[in-house]
Amino acid sequence: MAYTETTYRSWGSRMGGAFKGILTGLVMIALGTILLYWNEGRTVKTGGAINEARSVAVGAGDISKPDPALEGKVVYATGRADTQDVLEDPIFGAQAKAINIARKVEYYQWTEHSKQEKRKKLGGGEETVTTYTYTREWVNSPVDSNSFRDAEYQMRNKVLAQYTNETLYAPRVTFGAYKLPDFLKRAIGGAVPLDIQPDDEKKKELFEGLATGYKPVESIPVPAETLSPDMVSADTAASVVQERPQDRYVHAQGNVLYLGKNPGSPEVGDVRVTFTQVPPADVSIIAQVAGDTFEEFTASNGYTFSRLNMGTASMEKMFAGAESENTTMGWILRVVGTLVVVAGLGAVLRPLSVIADVIPIVGTIVGAGTGIVAFLLGVAWSLLVIAVAWIRFRPLLAGSLLGAAVVLMGLLYMKGRKNRAART
Repeated sequence: MAYTETTYRSWGSRMGGAFKGILTGLVMIALGTILLYWNEGRTVKTGGAINEARSVAVGAGDISKPDPALEGKVVYATGRADTQDVLEDPIFGAQAKAINIARKVEYYQWTEHSKQEKRKKLGGGEETVTTYTYTREWVNSPVDSNSFRDAEYQMRNKVLAQYTNETLYAPRVTFGAYKLPDFLKRAIGGAVPLDIQPDDEKKKELFEGLATGYKPVESIPVPAETLSPDMVSADTAASVVQERPQDRYVHAQGNVLYLGKNPGSPEVGDVRVTFTQVPPADVSIIAQVAGDTFEEFTASNGYTFSRLNMGTASMEKMFAGAESENTTMGWILRVVGTLVVVAGLGAVLRPLSVIADVIPIVGTIVGAGTGIVAFLLGVAWSLLVIAVAWIRFRPLLAGSLLGAAVVLMGLLYMKGRKNRAART
């Protein structure tokens, strides 16, 4: 059932908020500008580190034994990332000989969703109708239902137990005769399900850790009619056979451990824990040799570079992939920076539309106009910042573009003069 709240803000209150928003807008413009400028430097320097690593990288060849000649060199190598370490989850007991094992915890909870509809009023006021809806779903952390707007749904959430997500890494992961450092271990992917089968003692321990008040204290008899005649006679079944409470609340199936009565019909408060492992696998790496292990290559510009690909990948493919990721990240941050600047300008210009909202239709028109102005100014400012950054970080390219722009403007100017001369 939906729950709605209607709030009203006067024109004066909106004006005060809009003028306060100017400061926030200026901060956003500054942050977006800094991000745009920094990103151009990051993109150039990261690309420089990649190219520098490519220029000095050599093939490691046989990695079954250390090669002193490779000390301090950037090497490309392929081989198996392997380990003999058996990792065990300290709480649930899931274990495997793996690069890492991980647990992900989810809780079945009531969640609140809201949708707002704003209505402008004559005189500059604004009415906001907020509709709240509530659904039960699996979430990554317990939800405090006391903060729900609808009193009917408050105090509904509970949890049988609380745990944290955790990933355990093997202390020693070998790569031929070398050891992989943490930054390369964490780059290894290929997670697969890790089955869990807790023994009776572990089940009992987990059951006893459930929240008090949400579990039975005593074992519960199994009704005689649920037992087949060849198991036990109906006369003595209820007195002989007992169902342990942990078997009612602790369920393991595949790589999922379920805390609750019925995995097929979850109740609020149930907990679901999923386990995965990253088994030994073939990998390709580019990194700098440091004794019997590796470290990141530090380029002359101070930026670092290393890379790990799953499976067997050529050195050129790995460098090309690194360049592609750097370019993609550069464009993502350019878009993000531009949007931050546009949003900041929108906040700075917002008082104009609020002033015009005295007559709602006029305020809507002014708001649309200031939105367009904020977008155009934001894009123009972002391009200017990027251009300035290019002069700093890409002087040759920036000079070429500026030269081309000057030539183009000169041609347009000459064409304009010629057209005017022709008309006269």
